Amino acid sequence: MNELISVAEAEALIARHMPSFGSEWVALDDAAGRILRQPIHAERDQPPFDRVMMDGIALRWSASLPRSFTLSGVQLAGMAAQTLVDEDSCIEATTGAMLPDGCDCIVPVEQTRRDGDRYVLAEGYQPAHRQFIHARGSDCGIHALLLDAGIRIGAPEMAVLAANGATDVEVAIVPSVAMVATGDELVDVGAALGEGQIRRSNDRALAAALRTRGFHRVALSQVADDLDATIATLDALLAAHQVLILSGGVSMGQRDHVPAALDALGVRRVFHRIAQRPGKPMWFGIGPQGQAVFALPGNPVSALVCAIRYVMPALLASMGAVTEPLEHVCLDAAVDINANLTCFVPAHVQHDSSGRALAHPVPSRTSGDFSSLPRTHGFVQLSPGQNMAVAGMAAPFYRW
Repeated sequence: MNELISVAEAEALIARHMPSFGSEWVALDDAAGRILRQPIHAERDQPPFDRVMMDGIALRWSASLPRSFTLSGVQLAGMAAQTLVDEDSCIEATTGAMLPDGCDCIVPVEQTRRDGDRYVLAEGYQPAHRQFIHARGSDCGIHALLLDAGIRIGAPEMAVLAANGATDVEVAIVPSVAMVATGDELVDVGAALGEGQIRRSNDRALAAALRTRGFHRVALSQVADDLDATIATLDALLAAHQVLILSGGVSMGQRDHVPAALDALGVRRVFHRIAQRPGKPMWFGIGPQGQAVFALPGNPVSALVCAIRYVMPALLASMGAVTEPLEHVCLDAAVDINANLTCFVPAHVQHDSSGRALAHPVPSRTSGDFSSLPRTHGFVQLSPGQNMAVAGMAAPFYRW
């Protein structure tokens, strides 16, 4: 029988053996949601010129500023910089325009009154030097690092990319993932149920976890509890995909053919069985062409917990994604655990009046009980060594 390894050992072994999926260049409009694989630097100062921040008049400030000014021109956004004629004149300016040469103050239009070809300041209004001017380079200087490789490209990142002329972007290749459900008892979602049969749900749940994290190249497959059929199915999938995620058939039963099938196909086992509950039978290995193979237990809670705890972080790391800070919570109630195993306990999280995250344990009755999971936000990881985790204990938290 394979010796149990710890959660930390399993995590380290996966990280050590995971392949890199490489990168590709895509058009900017196709980069949303992807993992950036290049640093982005400012192509010029930002803003690239002293920028007008309010509609109004531009003038030259002094301590003895006159109260009215002759209009000598207009400065619109996108127009080359105009030049102030003299200290008694002003230039109409719009938000986003270049600051006219010779000007160092913007007076908002609501603080002025138009009188023919002159602007008069509102009674009692005293402008300040360089008010409502967005200074050149005050956001960032030319060549400043704006985006690090490894971030996911969202709306703010798209704005930075577009503003700095990135028409094409280097992003991580999204690996092709085959999701394989195993078991004679499984039928598809819309099929009629026979005696002893259940509908497939693990593959849909795991595919949803992948797709919500940006993995859109997911193919679903099913294989019966038959060694020859398992070998044939996995052989075809290994040839077509970079990642295989299997659910079921990985334990020690006489109908659990996945480990033997993978061995027959030359998939090198890295480990089999982790000292954890649920999910003890988890298997991980590397295929002949570097494919990553995760064989998860068939019980729904076990499969989902293993996928969230190991598979998703491993795939994101192999794409060069920046590691997110680990979330921690405090238990708001005690929960029984196994003194010899790391325990993953589903929990509902809310915040108290001080903003502290409190996790209320919602233990599954068995690793096949997934009906209560929609009332939880994820699961806490509780270390071995004691029979009960007490209220107030801090623990890592992993979201579904």
